[in-house]
Amino acid sequence: MATAFRINPGAVTEAEWKVRVDLAAFYRLAALYKFDDFIYTHISARVPGPDAHFLINPFGLAFEEITASSLVKIDLDGNILSDSEYGINYAGFVIHSAIHAARDDAHYVAHFHTADGMGTSAHKEGLLPISQRSLAIIPRLSYHDYEGIALNLDERERLVRDLGDTKLMLLRNHGTLALGSTPGEAWSGIYQLETACSVQVAALAGGRDHVLIAPEAAQEEMRRQLQQRPPAALSKQGGKPHDQLVWEAALRKVKRELPGFDI
Repeated sequence: MATAFRINPGAVTEAEWKVRVDLAAFYRLAALYKFDDFIYTHISARVPGPDAHFLINPFGLAFEEITASSLVKIDLDGNILSDSEYGINYAGFVIHSAIHAARDDAHYVAHFHTADGMGTSAHKEGLLPISQRSLAIIPRLSYHDYEGIALNLDERERLVRDLGDTKLMLLRNHGTLALGSTPGEAWSGIYQLETACSVQVAALAGGRDHVLIAPEAAQEEMRRQLQQRPPAALSKQGGKPHDQLVWEAALRKVKRELPGFDI
C-alpha cells in the first residue's frame, strides 16, 4: 500500500486530529460503497480554528489508502501547508475552496463521479420524483451547469451562487456534491443523493414512458413532513441527532471492514 508523508498526531491540535480521523474514515467509507473514482474525486474538511484552512486527499492515493496523517492541509489560495509526497487535485481545490469560503456550515464537503450520479446529472429533467428517497431530496437540491473541468477560478462564484443555501447539488454532466456541518450530515446527504440517482437510473432502464411519478399530493406531504421533527417517542440513544447516529454506525462499519484509517 502506498503511503504519503505522515504527520505526528502530536504536531496538530486535538481538534484537528479528530477531524483528520473522521475525514479519513469518510474516504474509506466512500470506497466501501464504491463511490470513489480511482483517485479523481475528493472530500474535504475544515480545520478547526480561525485560519480558514481545510484538509483534502493527497492526489495519488486511492480512497482506501488514505489515513488521518496523510491528508493534506491547504489554505483558500491553494497553498499546501503540510508536508506530503503528493500534491492535490487542482479541480478539487477550486470546487472545495469555493464552498468552504462561502459557507460557514460547510465543515465537510463531498464530491463524487459515480456512474449513476453522472447519469442523473445529465438527465434533462434532473432528479425525478419517483422514489421516497428522491422526494426527500428534491426540495433541498440545487443544480450547477457544466463548464468543463473545474480549473477556472471564476467558476467558483457561479458554483456558490447556484448552491445557494442548499446542501445537496447535482453538477450537470459531472456528478454529485453534498456538504454538512458534521461528517454524519455530509455522509448522509451524499449517500441519500447517490442512492436516489441509482434508483432513477434503474427505473429509466425500462424507458421514460413507464416511470411512475409520485402523485403531487404525496410530494406535498413529503415536503410537509420534512419540515417537522420526528416524534419524541422515536428519539432514543439519549436524544442524539439522526446524523450522529448515522456517523457512529458508519465508523463502526469502517473499523470492521477497512481499519487503519486513524493513523
